[in-house]
Amino acid sequence: MAGNHAYEESPEEDTQRDKYLIFSLGSQFYGIEIEYVTEIIGLQPIAGIPDLPEYIKGIINLRGKIIPVMDVRLRFRMEPQPYNDRTCVIVIDILDEVLGLIVESVSEVLPIPPEEIVPAPDSPGSGRFVTRIGKTAHGVKLLLDCAKLLRDAEPELPGNAIQPNE
Repeated sequence: MAGNHAYEESPEEDTQRDKYLIFSLGSQFYGIEIEYVTEIIGLQPIAGIPDLPEYIKGIINLRGKIIPVMDVRLRFRMEPQPYNDRTCVIVIDILDEVLGLIVESVSEVLPIPPEEIVPAPDSPGSGRFVTRIGKTAHGVKLLLDCAKLLRDAEPELPGNAIQPNE
């Protein structure tokens, strides 16, 4: 029966379902779906690239792969903070794009069942990236839409920064 193949792969997907990597920016905790996280690394030397938005800090070379890195604080229009020994990069892979997210610290992987997740209210700034709110025993976690974080970055990149001098 050809229809059973989809069900045979489901148990592997279930191990990551409803699990979120929790990280902090200031006193607020955010979560991203663990299925998009490929690894968490310490802050690497970042090569800057001109004419990128302020929140795109540049690129890193991770084992021969070039990865753009985004400072999530700056993306959310928060005040910049100096990096320290807890600052790390969450490497995500979504829509076949790899991106490093610079965050203040990573705390845990937390299961949040669907019945404990509610839609986020509409708000300016980081609100467009926070689509849901997870309720946990230790407070709320703002759950990010990784696709929006990646996709919404593209229109702000300088597409027509080079103009003829005529």
